[in-house]
Amino acid sequence: MTGNRRNNQSGNAARGHGNGGRSGGAGRSGGAGRPARTRTGASQRRPNGQPAKAAAPYIDVHDPDGVRLQKLLAAAGVGSRRVCEDLIRQGRVQVDGNVVQELGVRIDPLRQTVHVDGERVQLDESRVYLAFNKPLGVVSTMSDDMGRPSVGDYVEQRKERLFHVGRLDVETEGLLLLTNDGELANRLQHPSYGVPKTYVAMIPGPVPRTLGKQLRGGVELDDGKVAVDSFKVVDSTPGWALVEVVLHEGRKHIVRRMLEAVGHPVESLSRTDVGPVHLGELRPGKLRPLTKSEVAGLYKAAGL
Repeated sequence: MTGNRRNNQSGNAARGHGNGGRSGGAGRSGGAGRPARTRTGASQRRPNGQPAKAAAPYIDVHDPDGVRLQKLLAAAGVGSRRVCEDLIRQGRVQVDGNVVQELGVRIDPLRQTVHVDGERVQLDESRVYLAFNKPLGVVSTMSDDMGRPSVGDYVEQRKERLFHVGRLDVETEGLLLLTNDGELANRLQHPSYGVPKTYVAMIPGPVPRTLGKQLRGGVELDDGKVAVDSFKVVDSTPGWALVEVVLHEGRKHIVRRMLEAVGHPVESLSRTDVGPVHLGELRPGKLRPLTKSEVAGLYKAAGL
């Protein structure tokens, strides 16, 4: 491969002198600030005589008007500039699904997607991702014509136009995700992506040992069958049990309807997890920004 390149360059140079000294294309970069392009070499044979697999076609992700990749990664909190450069050299960074190992690559953070070690890195600084602990009595809308307290009341001072990812009924408290990333919000709500959600419910006890198996096997409701991903008893007191339910269904009042159908109507209900995001110690009515790891986990769950 090296010999072919040298011969081609020599031939180009010779032709350039023969045409009045015009230089050939060897060593051309493709624009100011542009790293040299990787080229696919000539076919080679392995030592055993078998032809080598054809190299993957080169895909140019460089945007000469963009920002250097390592600078964007550092600004996104991936690590220091030097750490980000090492990640690029090690082939751990992908742009639009293509591995990039050249430090001079520039990209458009609003148009192109970047993954590090398979996890999406959000480069658009205008994007907002929040966890909100919705209190009881608050409707899951950004405004309410009936004057009831709504999620919008808690974010009315923010300048972004936020979407709530899914809903919690008025009588359910707990984790609600808010974002201005419409694509991610739509994906997370779509049932085909099966993002798991965890609920903790107080129900009448005692709970029979067979209840978990029954719920995992599926319960018939008016609008179709529903099955949980997991079920366990967290705590119990005389006459009551605190249970944890994990499922990826998003139908209205699904947890309440399911538990009532098996003879254990819900007394209180709270959502504690959505995919990789945990409610933790967040108090009712409070917000917190998601960590970069949580955002990356949501993108992964949504297939982005």
